[in-house]
Amino acid sequence: MLAGAALAGAAPAGAVPASRRIAPGVAYRQFDIGAAAGTTHAHLLTVDLGNPHVRVDLLHPGAVAARATVSRLADSAGAVAGVNGDFFDITETQHPGVEATGASVGPAVADGRVLKAAVPRGQRFGPALPPGTGTQDVFGVGTDRRARLDRLSLAGTVTTPDGRLPLKGLNQYALPQNSVGAFTSRWGSASRERAVCGTDTDRAAKCSTDTYEVKVANGRVVAASDAPGRGPIPSGTTVLVGREEGAQRLRKLSVGDRVTVTHRLVAAGSGVPYVFAIGGFPVLRGGEPLSGLDHVTSAVRTVVGFRPGGRHVLILALDGAAEYRGGMTVAEEAAVMRSLGASDAFNLDGGGSTEMVTRSAGASSVTVRNHPSGETERPVPNGVGVFATG
Repeated sequence: MLAGAALAGAAPAGAVPASRRIAPGVAYRQFDIGAAAGTTHAHLLTVDLGNPHVRVDLLHPGAVAARATVSRLADSAGAVAGVNGDFFDITETQHPGVEATGASVGPAVADGRVLKAAVPRGQRFGPALPPGTGTQDVFGVGTDRRARLDRLSLAGTVTTPDGRLPLKGLNQYALPQNSVGAFTSRWGSASRERAVCGTDTDRAAKCSTDTYEVKVANGRVVAASDAPGRGPIPSGTTVLVGREEGAQRLRKLSVGDRVTVTHRLVAAGSGVPYVFAIGGFPVLRGGEPLSGLDHVTSAVRTVVGFRPGGRHVLILALDGAAEYRGGMTVAEEAAVMRSLGASDAFNLDGGGSTEMVTRSAGASSVTVRNHPSGETERPVPNGVGVFATG
């Protein structure tokens, strides 16, 4: 049984795909799909961003390194619907004694505010990426209220009395080798130790022993340590964590030194600022499936996309009930989204994370529409929320 949220029963096989209006500009329906692994069951939200009373934004628990169920995230934010989001640091069994942060893999932007940047490709969780894609890929909505696929990379510097250092991380559970990364109050209180574990090509590699951490408040170094710390970071304070060469550069700093840290996410394909962005990986672009999509492994999946022009967003989550748990391959997922009219589509976390919720008119809380494959809601770091006013 699900704890803390109502669960709607899935429609039987062959259910008529009738739409139900959740709010003006937002509709929900469910239907069966024939896939290689057998019949699967889909839950679909269609969102009209041309309606000025409708928007899509990031669901998150208030900290990057934190998790909550999709139903709780949606209810806390007042969303009328939502699904789970990006892949995340779910376990650290390969690094005994190191805390799993729960932080997501890719970039995240909420309400126009940058929360984090992407971890190195070799540090990600999730299935193999299609050729030519990476952890910086995002699905997002710009200030022009159009959805698009893009790539967001971190641009930042640390200015010290000894010169400038490139900033290679922002609120990430994993930093590139030989780099310096920044953690802000948006990270939360989780340990920063995980940031120096693994390598750019091997997530399971041992943790670095050459590390250093510096706290900067009001533009000056106020503390330093040989190891990454934990605990909440006050607003206005930045914690710099260095590994290998990055640690060696930070060791040159002394308490009282002036330090300035700047950072921003740079879009590869759009000059329009993002109101919302979330990580995952693209599967359909310009009406064509990406080359090299997995057509073998079937699983319960979550995918978002949009029709030409970016005004109509499609959000699809498969049902994890036992009779439907075979799911689809990534290649089948792309084909289904194209059949629904999507020109572009983007894969999100799946399996036990896949979940869709909606709130009926007059209801005070959301209902879980699909059956999570783990039979209970899995806490996740973020999600895609649909909001409606009026």
